[in-house]
Amino acid sequence: MDKPDVIIIGAGAAGLMCAIEAGKRGRKVWLIDHAKKTAEKIRISGGGRCNFTNLHTRPDHFLSNNPHFCKSALSQYTQHDFVALVKKHGIAFHEKNPENDLGQLFCDGSSQQIIDMLLKECDDAGVLYENETTVESIKPLDNYRYSVKTTHKGKTTTKSCDSLVIATGGLSIPKIGATRLGYDIALQFGINVHDTVPALVPLTFQSAILERCKALSGLSIDAIVSHGKTSFREGLLFTHRGLSGPSILQISSYWKEGDEISINLAPDTDMLEFFKDRRETNPKQDIETALSHILPNRLAESICEDQKIVGRLAELGNKKIETLAQAVNNWCIKPAGTEGYRTAEVTLYGVDTDELSSKTMETKNRPGLYFIGEVVDVTGHLGGYNFQWAWSSGYVAGQNV
Repeated sequence: MDKPDVIIIGAGAAGLMCAIEAGKRGRKVWLIDHAKKTAEKIRISGGGRCNFTNLHTRPDHFLSNNPHFCKSALSQYTQHDFVALVKKHGIAFHEKNPENDLGQLFCDGSSQQIIDMLLKECDDAGVLYENETTVESIKPLDNYRYSVKTTHKGKTTTKSCDSLVIATGGLSIPKIGATRLGYDIALQFGINVHDTVPALVPLTFQSAILERCKALSGLSIDAIVSHGKTSFREGLLFTHRGLSGPSILQISSYWKEGDEISINLAPDTDMLEFFKDRRETNPKQDIETALSHILPNRLAESICEDQKIVGRLAELGNKKIETLAQAVNNWCIKPAGTEGYRTAEVTLYGVDTDELSSKTMETKNRPGLYFIGEVVDVTGHLGGYNFQWAWSSGYVAGQNV
């Protein structure tokens, strides 16, 4: 394809969706990516089964400096539209733990099915796809066209296009090829980029808290984790580095260095009332034994040891019982940091949405230049929301390139 109408840089979820939609409109599309394998982030997601969307997708499940920006794209291409595409290709899927009503949809089989579906759609739309292709430079031409110089297996090529789409993703999981390319392209064209941070990432700790986490490594419980007025109730996992699990990953997108988080380790139990009741009905019972009726033995032992509260319930006054109850229902701790981009599922912030049209994803001051997917300052909660943003933003750009 010597003269493409559209060049898309990045063949992840957003880039593939954009290529499909542009190709279906009869546009000549050249989709390029520097990686050897296609859509590695899709492949590894959801434990290899791809949490490809969420039934509860709506704007309040996304973070951005402009929380209204995502509304247009999400309404133009919804989670139900993507589910219809999955059904069209006969891919079996299920909602994970429907009793929890989290709305997370996964493939019954492999995430490779989603990749194959997207590549089949690209083929049907006449998209030319080329991997192991490195972008060397991008130059603006007259009439708002763009020249892209690339290298593929030692051969350098320069092609021009009417529309250039940046779908390069963020900085999360560098081992599968994450780079700063998308942000650098934005800055090259004078587009503001908000400083990025890792999101949906485990939290790390120091000193005594870290030692407790190490001792409890591998233990998982249901918990409510809060930062300010924001709370998530999901699994919490103790690790040798600190805390992880869905509830921690969720709150990490809101946490800032120096802030505290609070954790309710027994969200269905008022521990103060529980201890008082046990003291009345079973006064000779050891406090640790009583606590182990609510929490796993190792965790109950750790909390009692940390608070230095031991002995029979009858021997413990209200103050000690209140202290222990607080340590369970409102454990306040200050993380030292996060595990960083190495294990972060997504990148928070990025290309300034004030620079983009929410209806088309085109830059306001550079006609023909588009940014979509994770590179943009729109970040979803855990559970398929970020893939839906990729599908939605890729779709709307594909309708307009």
